[in-house]
Amino acid sequence: MTDGSPHVYLPRSGTDDFSVLRYDLDLDYRVATNRLDATATIRARAEVPLAAIVLDLVHLKAKKVRVDGQKRARFTQSPTHLRITPAAPIPAGTEFVVEIAYDGSPVPRRSRWGTLGWEELTDGVIVASQPSGAPSWFPCNDRPSDRAAYGIRVTTEQAYAVLATGEPTGHSVSGGRGTWTFEREEPTATYLAAVQIGRYTLEPRRSAGVEWVVAYPSALAQRVLHDFEPVGRMLESFQDLFGPYPFPSYTVVVTEDPLEIPLEAQAMATFGSSHADGRSGSERLVAHELAHQWFGNSVGLASWRDIWLNEGFACYAEWLWSEVSGGMSAAAHARIHHAALRLKPGALVLGDPGPDSMFDDRVYKRGACLLHALRMRLGDETFFDLLRTWTRENRFRTVTSADFEALAERFSEEPLAAFFDAWLRRPQLPALGH
Repeated sequence: MTDGSPHVYLPRSGTDDFSVLRYDLDLDYRVATNRLDATATIRARAEVPLAAIVLDLVHLKAKKVRVDGQKRARFTQSPTHLRITPAAPIPAGTEFVVEIAYDGSPVPRRSRWGTLGWEELTDGVIVASQPSGAPSWFPCNDRPSDRAAYGIRVTTEQAYAVLATGEPTGHSVSGGRGTWTFEREEPTATYLAAVQIGRYTLEPRRSAGVEWVVAYPSALAQRVLHDFEPVGRMLESFQDLFGPYPFPSYTVVVTEDPLEIPLEAQAMATFGSSHADGRSGSERLVAHELAHQWFGNSVGLASWRDIWLNEGFACYAEWLWSEVSGGMSAAAHARIHHAALRLKPGALVLGDPGPDSMFDDRVYKRGACLLHALRMRLGDETFFDLLRTWTRENRFRTVTSADFEALAERFSEEPLAAFFDAWLRRPQLPALGH
């Protein structure tokens, strides 16, 4: 499938032929040997008549497959896909259940954006799937618009703590192994499902009505507790600016290993020891990842071409946090980054940057500059009312740039078609405005 874009972003990932309603993942993992034995139970609905069910699965081996409880379903497997043939075609509109037993030694998926998915740390595991790494640890329909509920059960060595997508619902120990269970009812994209395993201390907090937890190696306690203290104030400020925090809780994980960049997941963000220097050196990134809970995770992408709706908004949230916390104003950040964008070589179409450029820094900064230019046009009161309406009306939905343009028109006294055309569909950088 394609996502309707002139560029083909992930042509071999996911399908529109069916929609997943819920994933139940039972993962038995051995850190010492990087061995995964797992079962995935997938409840889905056929959107077209299905003679075959095709799921994304990379590097791991399916052992047994059942469809709707039948004894065994026939299946074949390529390096990137699992193709299942039910006993009879599944009519459009019909719900069905697929159970897949699979195993192997999970490794990250190689892509044009680097390695993605399940990755071993020095002593533990991280999952960083954006945009196409989810099939490195479970069979799935890997497209951003197909969002589902999750139940995740992880069993591993007793010494490790597990944090995964969902609210924790149980933890038990037996025979030197710990089992952790999680439930996520809010619709979640496959790339935002995650498991983090490590020797972590878990410290619960509550700020601005939101339960949150920070998980960290005990040796990093002083640095982590200093650098992530602002999360509570960020939760308060962002709820004022963007509307209520959309999930029941928030989890921050800091790994013992350094990481190049933080990793977003549903109601979770993972940082490396390199992001906890004890001097607040990564505060803007802490704000960025928290902002994704509104922009990208609650309000999600219908297709990757509109990734500026995730990254431009989260980048602008960095500037807003600077402004409300006594640092440089968002206007000053916008002027500085707009000037820098003018000096960067090459053209970029923000509303369809293409797969090679979807994580280009220009997407982040130009998207944030668009929002600041829109703020100057609308005025602060109207602009922030627009943002809160955007998060409220699209809570747990997927959206496109056209949706945001249409909503912005409702808040503007003058037409915005030329404004959005210049910022989103033309490569030349527009003026920031007055």
